[in-house]
Amino acid sequence: MMPFSKDPNPRESDRYCSYCFRKGSLCYQGNDLKEFQKVCYKKMVENGNNKLIAKIFSYLIRFAPRWKK
Repeated sequence: MMPFSKDPNPRESDRYCSYCFRKGSLCYQGNDLKEFQKVCYKKMVENGNNKLIAKIFSYLIRFAPRWKK
């Protein structure tokens, strides 16, 4: 989960970052948490983030409102 203070774009939701929530809905429509974590990790590393930090943030995704059951 990206800290909202680090979000480079205006957010549309008070629960999700601008990468997860656009145009009134969640961007990832699937239900596979592991797949979503892999996609996010890969994108964070491509954007120049440290691999350890990317791994930690990818793990924290499971605590986002979208994935709570």
